[in-house]
Amino acid sequence: MSCAVAPGSPVFSPSRLLLPGAPDHHHGGSSNPFLPASPLRFFALRARIRPDPPCAKPQTQTQPPAPAATPAPALKRRRPAPLLVPVAVPAPPPVLAAANGAMTDEVAEQGEGFAAYCRKGKGRKRVEMEDRHVAAVALGGDRAQALFGVFDGHGGKSAAEFAAGNMARIMAEELKRGGGAEEAARRAYLRTDEEFSSSTTDAEAPSGGACCVTALLRESGNGRRQLVVSGAGDCRAVLSRGGRAEALTDDHRASRRDERDRIEALKGGLVLNCRGVWRVQGSLAVTRGIGDAHLKPWVVAEPETATVDVDERCELLILASDGLWDKVGNQEAVDAARVAAAAGSGSGGLPAACRRLVEMAAARGSTDDISVLVIQLRRPLR
Repeated sequence: MSCAVAPGSPVFSPSRLLLPGAPDHHHGGSSNPFLPASPLRFFALRARIRPDPPCAKPQTQTQPPAPAATPAPALKRRRPAPLLVPVAVPAPPPVLAAANGAMTDEVAEQGEGFAAYCRKGKGRKRVEMEDRHVAAVALGGDRAQALFGVFDGHGGKSAAEFAAGNMARIMAEELKRGGGAEEAARRAYLRTDEEFSSSTTDAEAPSGGACCVTALLRESGNGRRQLVVSGAGDCRAVLSRGGRAEALTDDHRASRRDERDRIEALKGGLVLNCRGVWRVQGSLAVTRGIGDAHLKPWVVAEPETATVDVDERCELLILASDGLWDKVGNQEAVDAARVAAAAGSGSGGLPAACRRLVEMAAARGSTDDISVLVIQLRRPLR
């Protein structure tokens, strides 16, 4: 059966399938091209009222596009700031001062038949060197006698400085009074302590104390030589006799039984063990020395003295503070000093011996001030 479609049929007419907004050529561009009778009207209306998808944003131009220009060069990466490496400037060597001059980190002294070397410790609370030493040849104007000493200060430098500056004068005066060399040394220690305790300055009263060790070397007319060695505290004198070490003094520490008994026998005397260290009144680890007025009468300046005849076997005498002896044994010190002294010519090896001993103690961890004085006993004083 043949079927003919009339022109303008609403079903197949192309004008009825126009998309929204398309012009209608048959109806003169009417704003409503869909006739009410069109069967596609429902779908056309749905297409017209469907909202735009969320991602579709209207492309509106608020300003005309900029004219085409030369493309901008690519951004350069910021160059990091230059790394400045400081130039290492070597520290200047320490200035060496004389025995009784201005003290620095190191002090060295050398004379006929002796040498001394002192170095400041590296302890946390150590502000200045508290060690001092004295080497008085021709004591009291007499070329047949000399006094050597090491003074280890604690609680400040005042007592050690006073002793180093006055002990030689006081010793010479006491020797002239007579009574024997040992008695003169005893009186010299007690008098030095008394004068220091009574000395005052405009700034403050004397404070602190000092351990002491001294050696009085004397020659008689017949060539006989004697050493009168005195000590109060934990400084020590060690003699090298034929290469063998001999301690000429005993350390006065609160750990000594006889020293504790002496202190506790006095009124108010007390020795306490504080973290493994015996201390007088829980404060000071030594029991004898110059000064320490706040610990009188328990801490005394009374020295222990010994007299030694110097013969051909006596080589060297080492006087040193506990900064050395806490780390280096007596025989070790003698061995090292003999080797270093022998390497030099005459007394020229004594400075090397002093430095060698100080370096040994420092290398083993000593943070205390270290003072070493070495005397060549085979060299005549005259």
